[in-house]
Amino acid sequence: MKNILESMFTRRRFLQTSGATGAAAFGAAGMAKLTGFSAAGAGGAAPSNAAAASNGSWKDLQMTKNICHQCPARCGINVYTHEDPSTGNRRVTSIYGDPGNPIANGKLCPKGHLGTYFLYDPDRFKQPMRRTNPNKGRDEDPGWEPISWDEAYDEIAGRINELRENGEAHKIAHLYGRGWGPSDAGLYGDWGKLVGTPNAAIGHASICAEGSKHAKGALEGNVSYNSYDYKNTNYLLIFGAGFLEAFRPYNYLMQVWGHMRTKSPKTRVTTVDVRMNPTMAASDRYLMTKPGTDGALALAMAHVILTEGLWDREFVGDFDDGENRFSTGSTVDAERFEEVWTRGLADWWNAELKDRTPEWAAGITGVDADDIRRTAVEFGSTRPAMAIFERGPTAHTNGVYNGMAIHALNALSGSMFAEGGLFYQMGPSYASGPADADDYMDDIAEDMDGRYDRIDMAGTERWPFAGTMMQEVAKNHNAGDPYKLKMAMFYTTNPIWTAPDAPEWEKMMSEIFVVDTSPYPGETAKFADIVLPESTYLERLQDSPTYPFEGWPMTALRVPAVEPIYDTTEFGNMMIEIGKRIKGPTSDYYRQVDNVENLLKHLARGFEDDPGDNGVDGWEAWKEQGVWYKKPYHWKQHRGVFYEWDGEGYNIEMTEEEVREKLMPTESGKFEFDSSYLRAEVDYITQHLNVSRDRVGFPQWLDPEYTGGNRDLHFVTPKTPMTAEGRSGNIPQATALMQPSVGGNDRCYVEMHPQTARERGIKDGDRVRITADLGSIEAYVRLMPQNRPDTIILPYEHGHWAQGRWAEAQERATAPGNPNEMTENVSDPISGLAAYYTGRVDVERV
Repeated sequence: MKNILESMFTRRRFLQTSGATGAAAFGAAGMAKLTGFSAAGAGGAAPSNAAAASNGSWKDLQMTKNICHQCPARCGINVYTHEDPSTGNRRVTSIYGDPGNPIANGKLCPKGHLGTYFLYDPDRFKQPMRRTNPNKGRDEDPGWEPISWDEAYDEIAGRINELRENGEAHKIAHLYGRGWGPSDAGLYGDWGKLVGTPNAAIGHASICAEGSKHAKGALEGNVSYNSYDYKNTNYLLIFGAGFLEAFRPYNYLMQVWGHMRTKSPKTRVTTVDVRMNPTMAASDRYLMTKPGTDGALALAMAHVILTEGLWDREFVGDFDDGENRFSTGSTVDAERFEEVWTRGLADWWNAELKDRTPEWAAGITGVDADDIRRTAVEFGSTRPAMAIFERGPTAHTNGVYNGMAIHALNALSGSMFAEGGLFYQMGPSYASGPADADDYMDDIAEDMDGRYDRIDMAGTERWPFAGTMMQEVAKNHNAGDPYKLKMAMFYTTNPIWTAPDAPEWEKMMSEIFVVDTSPYPGETAKFADIVLPESTYLERLQDSPTYPFEGWPMTALRVPAVEPIYDTTEFGNMMIEIGKRIKGPTSDYYRQVDNVENLLKHLARGFEDDPGDNGVDGWEAWKEQGVWYKKPYHWKQHRGVFYEWDGEGYNIEMTEEEVREKLMPTESGKFEFDSSYLRAEVDYITQHLNVSRDRVGFPQWLDPEYTGGNRDLHFVTPKTPMTAEGRSGNIPQATALMQPSVGGNDRCYVEMHPQTARERGIKDGDRVRITADLGSIEAYVRLMPQNRPDTIILPYEHGHWAQGRWAEAQERATAPGNPNEMTENVSDPISGLAAYYTGRVDVERV
């Protein structure tokens, strides 16, 4: 492994000092020609005031608090602007991490400086637009004509009013991607309730990372992402989470990595993944597993932890006489195991774990049995230790069961709610909004309430566990099952390009009235009837409660650094203005809400009674500081006892009922190795997965159902550090840095093992055709001897046929096609997460 890692780092150093750096500089210079904005001003260090004064081009340097929008991390940023003497308008000078923001801590990731490129992108929509060409298609020119905001709002509201009056409110859908807070996607719930549609909050979680949430919910009741105490953990076991590439919050993770790896004792890291990536290269040990088999590896680790007697007895429990009876191949008397904060461990052993040895797992995963055993002993004998996972193990048909097997390790190690372990996120102390939507329901809204299923069928008998199933929308519409939509509005999501079997969306969007709110001319806009361009994040007002971070509550505020340079606005204001035009009491409700600023001022009143640690006690202080937060986390488990914070310390011992109510809301109030959450839908699970009724609740091994028939190569499309939520395709600098391991410069490569290439007559740099059952795409090859021979890797970001001139030129010249066009629409039956990584393909030289 040493030689492999040395070659990796040598390659990366070379790229940093030659090709990648040069390409990045070229990209910045090229973009400057398009935007009229200097490469120096686009990121990095701002020139000094003296330099600004000497050249006479900058004056009146100012700083505004904002939040980056390059990924879900929500890092606070300080945005510096100057007055342009030639126009009198303010321009962004530079962007830095906010030292007062607990996620950023004055730092940014490689994407952080790209905000200026998005702001000054010459391909942005500059005002509302209406389609004039009735024909829709990739090659059809929409024939945009500019219209006013009032014209746009009136036309959209008019269509909504007509559908409501005709009893068809349910045929209106709103689909969203990265929602931020009550001032944008948080408006969806009330909006749908008042309009009368069940389809007003179809989120993208089912094509993102929903599997991990349901795996955790199955075991300890929280269908949510975790918060993590990385600073205090001594062992980090990473399953497919892309810790140093795309896990959240990315910027903070790079910071805490340095802390973990230099503290004493140093945090030991083992990474489990299907490819060599920066996280794996920087780890102490890596286990390269076959796609979809992470659960088998985790089960074998649990087997070793139990047979070796390494579980945390104070959290889990023990046999009544203290003797370890877990022995390979033998059952135990479940009555003799006395559990503390878990339920069903002995039953799980008898039903599943007793035969799940490292040798068994080696035959499934391709990972050496001795490496599995050593990793299990290390993990089980280290405190505190935690196992984290994300989309990698769960983007398969066996995803939830894979995730459950991994998360079970956190219970065995006693890391739940413990120092150096895992928590769940507290929310901010917001006050109520300007009005209560329940007071403004009209007869139409009342009549439609609960009358129709959602178009995606989430929460129905078809998908009983799923909260959202975005990938099903187009398919269901095209089949007229349960009905056809007539209108859809899209916010920060582009499923016509990102969803599996993406061409299904082209058919649907050709038939309905489409409203796109993106600032950029992406694929959705190609099929839109009206474009309501949102302001970029440097121009808009918006709140942002933190994604799960360290557990204690935090919410940041995005304050406009510059006035919108074009005729654009916040998405929240769009929703409110359309709402004001809906007939009946709905319009009265939205007149009370008035606008985003008024809504945020009402929310900020909650800080008056609960000031933040940084002194934020209301609206003005929130704008000035950019963030409100309140430490510490309110609960802690220590040596099997749960405590609650009393204002001075963890001095209140909690009862079992309090733990159940506040921390582990399962049927038993404990961590359930035999899941009541899953057993509640035993009929559904046994119909859709190869599981017997008596085993439904246990973390267990299920074979993933690979698509692609007898094709022999696994096809995986991971995110990389420069994946900026689907927007970096039009940023040349992002393209240059897309693949830190193999180096991309001007293109994105498919990574292939040399043995795999030789067998097919393929050489480094060759153009190849990748074929699945749904079709083919083409890409260029980069040989990667550190990867598995049976797996090819094509990072997700390219293949755009819209998005702007650079993205489209890249597609025509050097970029690969869109892998989602050949990814089948198959999902994990429990979580509903799209099985993006389960495809098998053929590859041939073109």
